[in-house]
Amino acid sequence: MAVYTDVAADELAAFLASYDIGELLSYKGIAEGVENSNFLLHTTAGSYFLTLYEKRVAVGDLPFFLGLMSHLAAHDIVCPQPVKTRDGKTLGVLAGRPAAIIDFLEGVWPRKPNVAHCAAVGEALAKLHLAGRDFPMKRANALSVKGWRPLFEQAAARADTVQHGLNAFLSAELDYLETRWPGDLPRGIIHADLFPDNALFVGESLSGLIDFYFACNDILAYDVAICLNAWCFEPDHSFNVTKARAFLNAYGKERPLSEAEQAALPLLARGAALRFLLTRLVDFLNVPPGALVKPKDPLEYVRKLRFHQSVNDIAGYGVAQTGLPA
Repeated sequence: MAVYTDVAADELAAFLASYDIGELLSYKGIAEGVENSNFLLHTTAGSYFLTLYEKRVAVGDLPFFLGLMSHLAAHDIVCPQPVKTRDGKTLGVLAGRPAAIIDFLEGVWPRKPNVAHCAAVGEALAKLHLAGRDFPMKRANALSVKGWRPLFEQAAARADTVQHGLNAFLSAELDYLETRWPGDLPRGIIHADLFPDNALFVGESLSGLIDFYFACNDILAYDVAICLNAWCFEPDHSFNVTKARAFLNAYGKERPLSEAEQAALPLLARGAALRFLLTRLVDFLNVPPGALVKPKDPLEYVRKLRFHQSVNDIAGYGVAQTGLPA
């Protein structure tokens, strides 16, 4: 469960007094998310999410995240909206942490994503990229290629305790990606963390995208590569080319990938796999004392990375280059 900071009932009641969302009926910590402390609130006016932003989230970035959600909603991207206090604020302080209340969206995230889920996410991601074109705020991606070596250095000394030879494997992959990472592909707002648990569905219909706390400005096709890693592998870590084809074709119908983006996709997918491998490895080796959170398996991304290393072009993801018009 992702609850790092406990909240006392009297503190929460005092915090809610500045909102017009009724009286508190109940609240409980929820498992979704690993970066912040999250609670589901039930009040006399309805249901809401309460998020306490922990140390990994910079306070100065919160206006970007909250503003982006409002911007996307204005462009018909279904996502949670920050609830404002009576004096118009979307951010407060609770239990010594920055805190915000977010609208509750109906739906559940798919534990076993199917082809229809993947297609719906591909379409939604493309629309998000298009909607973000006129968002005025900027945020650099601290977890793009320049941030990977510092992560590796945090884990290098103990990497081989997780898997023999992991240190050398990561070092070689870093050397490869750092010298080849593209600098001239289309850029814009990306979600950067669109995993199945950040997409809500009612049946096979997408009901909303959530958790924008990694959103930033970066290569748009890198966001596509993140989703290939997140949505298109099976529980045994085999790649499902049918899901990938559905995702990429749905994305391309809304925002066709350029020839350069298509050519770079295998490299970007390697980078995305490495990024999540490294953050998972650091978290696996450094679980905060007393945190009610189970670290995710970093070795899942070793297997994904090895797959992407074997892919030569976009056809390896089930789509011929002519399938996505340049």
